[in-house]
Amino acid sequence: MNLPTCCRLCPRQCGANRLAGETGQCGAGSKLLVARAALHHWEEPCLSGPADAETGSGTVFFTGCPLKCCYCQNYAISQEGLGKEIDVARLTAIFLELQKKGAKNLNLVTATQWLPWIRTALRDAREQGLTIPVVYNTGGYERVETVRALTNDVDIWLADYKYADPELADQLSNAPDYADVCEKAIRQMLVQAGAPRYDCDGYMSRGVILRHLVLPGHAEDSLRVIERMAALRDETGIPFVTSLMCQFTPFYHAAEQGLGRRVTSYEYRKVVDAAIRFGLTDGYMQQKSSAREEYTPPFDFEGV
Repeated sequence: MNLPTCCRLCPRQCGANRLAGETGQCGAGSKLLVARAALHHWEEPCLSGPADAETGSGTVFFTGCPLKCCYCQNYAISQEGLGKEIDVARLTAIFLELQKKGAKNLNLVTATQWLPWIRTALRDAREQGLTIPVVYNTGGYERVETVRALTNDVDIWLADYKYADPELADQLSNAPDYADVCEKAIRQMLVQAGAPRYDCDGYMSRGVILRHLVLPGHAEDSLRVIERMAALRDETGIPFVTSLMCQFTPFYHAAEQGLGRRVTSYEYRKVVDAAIRFGLTDGYMQQKSSAREEYTPPFDFEGV
């Protein structure tokens, strides 16, 4: 395992010497930190299955994040550094334990800052019998080179497409280059994964799921995101699953940036109608009841 001495894993390319104890802009240093590893029942149905299923998506939540979203529901781990230190051997064991518990896939949440550790653990776990698909659960802010490096490691890309407007991306996530970076990364994900494939029980085994969270007061930007997603489909000729979410809840510093309320039915309906108009009909919508705080898992180090 090659630890980063000049870290360029994410689009920030901050150059932190993490081996020497420096911390990157993502918050990650030289010690692997994980906050939770458990079966998760609230991902898209093709990943988690029915909400009442005994199985689910084997989700591992990693500490840190390249983005600085002011409304992040996982802010305790993405922004505040909550996590338990483990080594590669323990991470390998966690992957295998989740498979043994009946996980339909291995779901790596915000993993890029820990790729040297994760790729080694995936290799070791596969040598020891890991066979379930690997899901890369990302905010969409990824380098093409990083995506390409994961060609043989990742089966399913579960990626956000958050913004089209650079000013909005800068205001809410401190990433004015978000749209361009995200679009290039998604294009590479589509090329690598190809069209969605499913097993005999309807669980995805390969493909791309693109998520978009509608934000209160910013439905117009959502409409631009939908248009750009459709253009990506047309340009590549590769279909993907669309997941339009209305679960926004004003966590963390959201209210300070004008996001102190939930999304209205009217705002969400405008975005759904646009997706239908552009033919993005293979996918999922949410009920307004999804905007509830209890859908955020407790980061209590379960399974770590």
